[in-house]
Amino acid sequence: MQQSSAVLPCSVTMCNIKRRKNGKIKIGVQSRSSIAIKLLLAALLGLTVYAFISFDYKEIVFSEAVVATARNIRTVFLKPALSADTFKNVLYQLLVTFCLGTLATLFGAIPAFFCSLLCAKNLAPAWLANMVKCLIALVRAVPTVLWVLIFAVSAGLGSVAAVIGLTFHSFAYLTKVYAEAIEEIDGGTIEALRSSGANFWQIIFQAILPASVSRIVAWTFMRFEINFTNAIAVGAAAGAGGIGFNLFMAGSFYFNLQEMGFLTYVVVIAVILLEFLSTKVKEKVR
Repeated sequence: MQQSSAVLPCSVTMCNIKRRKNGKIKIGVQSRSSIAIKLLLAALLGLTVYAFISFDYKEIVFSEAVVATARNIRTVFLKPALSADTFKNVLYQLLVTFCLGTLATLFGAIPAFFCSLLCAKNLAPAWLANMVKCLIALVRAVPTVLWVLIFAVSAGLGSVAAVIGLTFHSFAYLTKVYAEAIEEIDGGTIEALRSSGANFWQIIFQAILPASVSRIVAWTFMRFEINFTNAIAVGAAAGAGGIGFNLFMAGSFYFNLQEMGFLTYVVVIAVILLEFLSTKVKEKVR
């Protein structure tokens, strides 16, 4: 029997055909984008190697640094202890961090829902949706910590600057995901309500909100978890207090690794409990 041969089309790409040991033919397609990605990865790898070679280590012995790092990690995670603070105060500072994340999420979620109505292409005109999405993308491009530092200049270091900075980024983030959740709704339902004479707010509360509430709640809780961890980071940067400030003082000021390990475990347990709570709430909403 003669094996039939077929011509494999390769439009704008270059095809590499290799025969495996089992007789099958492996076709590797290389496009311009894949070549560009490989060149970019190679350039980044080269820059990384060059950075490690040219970095000023200030007479640090690498072997000794590795041993010291391993010893510090063992102290942090295997010997946690609370010495310079009380457990009651740690719980209070954890509550402060929780409140910072909660306020930032609430202040960001409420206006984000109404702004997402202007971003959803199945509700708003295309030109308006694109314009609002561009503005939201600019706000979202600025990191959360930078927003906090920007408002710290005007509002001063403290919880006010932390909440406003976290709110700005939360607003932009939630506006984007809320709009995407609304755009996934079947357009036939919206058109049916419009043809029956329903106004804009009737469409929102009778079609949009019931169909997207589960996704909105899921995204809101995810953003709350992000805000909680960000509140820990900005607790020291903006002087907002909370358990993040305690971590900063224990790790950088007192250099108390045992207390730093204890606070780290408290944060991890709090995050796990928040994840468990969010899962239960999302199951109830569904």
